Amino acid sequence: MIWESSTFLWLLVLIPALIFFLWWKRKRILQKKKEYFSTELFSSLRQGFWPLGSRLKNIFMICGFSFLILALAGPKIGTEVREIKRQGIDMLVALDLSASMKAEDVRPSRLEKAKFEINRLIERLQGDRVGLIVFTGEAYLQSPMTLDYSALRLFLEIAETDQMPSSATDFKAAMTTALEAFNALEDTESEASKVLLIMSDGEDHGQSYNEALQNLVENDIRVFTIGIGTTEGTTIPLYEEGTNQLIGYKRDNEGRVVTTKLQSQTLRDIANTGNGEYYSIRRGNEGIDAFLARMDDLEKGEFASQEYADYKNQYQWMGALALLCIVLALLTPSYRKEHNR
Repeated sequence: MIWESSTFLWLLVLIPALIFFLWWKRKRILQKKKEYFSTELFSSLRQGFWPLGSRLKNIFMICGFSFLILALAGPKIGTEVREIKRQGIDMLVALDLSASMKAEDVRPSRLEKAKFEINRLIERLQGDRVGLIVFTGEAYLQSPMTLDYSALRLFLEIAETDQMPSSATDFKAAMTTALEAFNALEDTESEASKVLLIMSDGEDHGQSYNEALQNLVENDIRVFTIGIGTTEGTTIPLYEEGTNQLIGYKRDNEGRVVTTKLQSQTLRDIANTGNGEYYSIRRGNEGIDAFLARMDDLEKGEFASQEYADYKNQYQWMGALALLCIVLALLTPSYRKEHNR
């Protein structure tokens, strides 16, 4: 047995208190009886009093309140099998963690802005499965496809550029990892729309991604891209760990300060080939609202039917017993007529 709202069980401590109150009240009546009345007088004043009925009334009332508390706690006993069908999207978000994502041409930084917009995307989801891939020159499945959005937010929160062994960008690695994640789903025959959303500044230092992108298309996976950054470009700040104090700017092997720019054409080409669309975030007040609006058209697929076992609610029986006991308490008389013989 499990409880839907176990907090209500604390109210059961009131039952012993109620029993003690009734016992104390009866004891006080007997004391007053001895002090002020004789046995004959007290009996005449309480003519027709039925002691058994009074006890039954109290017992029924105590049981009624007990069952009512148990009903509020929501007992679940046994199991029932349910079949569910849901419409939605199977989505993987591929987040670029290359060093250029530290650039601050989009405030507070490209990476922090991307994480903020992904959180907005998660808030928009209702029954859609979503996972997270982080990539630079390599790619990792940070969070498998899940309906647990709270867990996904935790994985997103800890995503930082310094967690990756490479600071370059390779879209092929992200696409290959995405295809493997989609193929690893148990319900591979699901009709849910499959979407890969790549969030990056578009700088590509890896191998050709054409074959990997084509594999996604052949598996009915649509690829959308969101570019973050400005075409004017900016430097990549370096901060001291712990103090978050600016200590300089990223330089290349020849000691020159690196400037990073949004490479929108690369992301446009990926989206066009991947049967998706390209969106951009070039200022801090811009977001992924256009993509969020597009999601309504994507949420047409239906997840495969699933059956799962769940504990069966039994609160209605407790509620019925509570009502029965309270009614019996109200109907049980404490006095009854005495017939003259």
